Amino acid sequence: MILESFPVGSFQCNCVVLGDETTREAIVIDPGDDIERIREILDHHRLTIRKTLHTHGHLDHIGAAGELKVERGASVHIHRGDLPLWRSFPEQAALFGMPARELPEPDAFLREGETVTVGSIALEVIETPGHTPGSVCLRLVSPTPGGEPLLFSGDTLFWKGIGRTDLWGGDYATILASIRDKIFSLPEETLVYPGHGPVTSVRDERSR
Repeated sequence: MILESFPVGSFQCNCVVLGDETTREAIVIDPGDDIERIREILDHHRLTIRKTLHTHGHLDHIGAAGELKVERGASVHIHRGDLPLWRSFPEQAALFGMPARELPEPDAFLREGETVTVGSIALEVIETPGHTPGSVCLRLVSPTPGGEPLLFSGDTLFWKGIGRTDLWGGDYATILASIRDKIFSLPEETLVYPGHGPVTSVRDERSR
């Protein structure tokens, strides 16, 4: 499996490209900006993007979804709880002086326990509200490059930190419960790829 994680945009959101080396199909997680960089990664690996998955609806995690849908036919997936944020992208963007364009409506809504597949890539959806009402984490259940379990945590859990709860729909008690019940219950060797910053692990964050 191909795994490329790289920061995009002024907020340095970690965008992740997951590719099947046999079928050359791909999933992109949180394509927030820098469409040229995302295109470059896809083209370098000769990948055809099938789906974009969004851990939540803040502008830095969704900004390039429309271009990937229009240009490459990628279907768009986000939790229904963050549909108000998705639809308010023009307003979110305008607050930061960014182009206030509309995004296409999502093609499907992510649900707890659902497994999203493309080729041999399989990701389990874990609902982790708190940062936003529809925040999710994505657990890789297909074979990983190094054999270790992987979790893409969005802005729920970071290296030495957790997501903000002072924005629309955020709730401190809820995010703590999500981390305790949904993330810290995973195997301690699980590597955590957060929405911003370096990779960490369940072991390291549980011990802080």
